[in-house]
Amino acid sequence: MEPIHTDKAPEAIGPYSQGIKAGSVFYSSGQIPLTPDGEMVEGGLREQTHQVFSNVQAVLEEAGASLDTVIKASVFTTRMEDFSVINEIYSGYFHSHQPARSCVGVAALPKGALIEIEVTAFVK
Repeated sequence: MEPIHTDKAPEAIGPYSQGIKAGSVFYSSGQIPLTPDGEMVEGGLREQTHQVFSNVQAVLEEAGASLDTVIKASVFTTRMEDFSVINEIYSGYFHSHQPARSCVGVAALPKGALIEIEVTAFVK
């Protein structure tokens, strides 16, 4: 197993890696809307979701994967009433390739984030 780290995504805020590559599979940790400097992105759900995808893409790239090789995505949100907005933004990142996905409503996320996404991807 190989821990993945990139300066293009925020440092882990606990005792975990940004992701782990195990053979030809990459497992990301959940990404919240922190900038690479560790600051919460300003704005609402739209801005937060785009920052999360920026972080996800950065760790995927570091692992030798991409959004096109994502097998499964897990989305966590504190506001299920925003499901349609999340889908709208999500579909802009996964347009032709649509991995398996779950979307779960949660009571709270770290640092007061509105959304968190983790992915599993095939590494080429």
